[in-house]
Amino acid sequence: MEQYVTKILIVEDHTLVREAMAHTLARLTDDVECVQAKGADDALAKLEASPDWDLAIIDLMLPDMNGFSLLAVLAKRFPDVPAIVVSAMDDDASIRRAIKGGASGFVSKSSSGEEMLQAVRVVLEGGVHTPETSDRGNSRRSGAPVSERFGLTAAQTRVLELLAQGKTNREIADLLGLSEGTVKVHMSAIFRALGVSNRAQALVVISRHGTRL
Repeated sequence: MEQYVTKILIVEDHTLVREAMAHTLARLTDDVECVQAKGADDALAKLEASPDWDLAIIDLMLPDMNGFSLLAVLAKRFPDVPAIVVSAMDDDASIRRAIKGGASGFVSKSSSGEEMLQAVRVVLEGGVHTPETSDRGNSRRSGAPVSERFGLTAAQTRVLELLAQGKTNREIADLLGLSEGTVKVHMSAIFRALGVSNRAQALVVISRHGTRL
């Protein structure tokens, strides 16, 4: 008798993050298949190509489509495929919007792999998983600065402040007395911490979490 395989689609544009998620999800059962998609278009093509998906895991910040928009498409075109949002945008408003938009679960990118596995188990069994406010820690309380919420260093915070003012990398370098290469390194670290891939998405995260950096 053929053994059932749990098939999970991971939609995340950062390769290292996708691979880390797949590695974690491999601990779920002996028979789990993780398929990786680098964006919304890639994800939809893979969903179309195969009918037997058990779960989709979606990042909110995708290069080709907002994650909330992708949730709406999934709800309409693939209503039998539950979705879990895994995102650095873990404020209460984003969590509520994701669940209202059709997600069956939400996991913060600051969470442990074990919490992600627990969320997947709950959703695969037909339940809904959302993080408890108390479990997200004081550092992620609604009034905390963005730098504290995402664990940014003092140097990264200074760069982020100038990014929020619309400064270019060259202008930031001049103002902080750094090389442009060093600023780019800080930018990459900031984008990873915020779970985004460009300046525009970083500004969206800042606006969602308030103006305090």
